[in-house]
Amino acid sequence: MSDVVASRRAAPLLIAAAGFFLLTWSHAHAQWWKRAPVDFEECADAAEKSATKAEKTAALADCNAKFAGRRKAGGGYTYYDFLQDRTFDIAGPNPTPDEQKKIDESYTAYLANQRRSNEAAQATARQQREQQEQQVQQLQRVALRTEVERVPVPVERPKVLRQKGAPCTKGSFSCEWPRLSEGLSEFKKLFSPTPSKPAKKG
Repeated sequence: MSDVVASRRAAPLLIAAAGFFLLTWSHAHAQWWKRAPVDFEECADAAEKSATKAEKTAALADCNAKFAGRRKAGGGYTYYDFLQDRTFDIAGPNPTPDEQKKIDESYTAYLANQRRSNEAAQATARQQREQQEQQVQQLQRVALRTEVERVPVPVERPKVLRQKGAPCTKGSFSCEWPRLSEGLSEFKKLFSPTPSKPAKKG
C-alpha cells in the first residue's frame, strides 16, 4: 500500500520533469536550427526582417551593442573610433584585448598631440597679439613725434610803419589803396544817381 501511495506522489513530479525536458530540448533544437549572427552585417540582415519598425530599431541597436567592427569589402573587419575620427583594422567582428589596447594607446597619443597643437596655437596667437601691440605703440610714437615736428612756431608779423608824408613806393599796395578806394567811390556815384527831391506844393 505504501508503494502505491509513493508512486502516486511521484507521478506528477515525473510528468513535470518530462515536460520540462521536452521544452528545453525544443528550445535548444530551435537555437541549433537558427544560428546566431557572426557579425554586424548578418545581425543587421536579420533585424531587417523584423515585423514592426520598433522591433527593427531595437534589433539594430542590439546589433550595434554586440558588434563593434564592420565587415570590409576585401575581407577582415574595421573599427571606427569616433573619439579619434579614424578607423582601425581588426581581425574579427570585435576588437581583441590586444587590438583594444592599441586603440586606447593611439587615443592617448591623439590626446597628447591635440594638447600640443592647442598649446602651440595659443602661443602663436599670443605672439601675434604682442607683435600687433608693439606695432601700434611704434606707430603712436612716430605719430606723436611727427605731430610735434609739424606744429609751427608762431612768428610775429613784421610791423610796417609808414610815416605820414613819407614817400610811397610806386606799385606797393599800401600806397595804391587810398587812390583805388577813392576811384571806386567815384565809380559808385556815377551809377547811383542821387534821388530827385519831390516838388514842394504851394
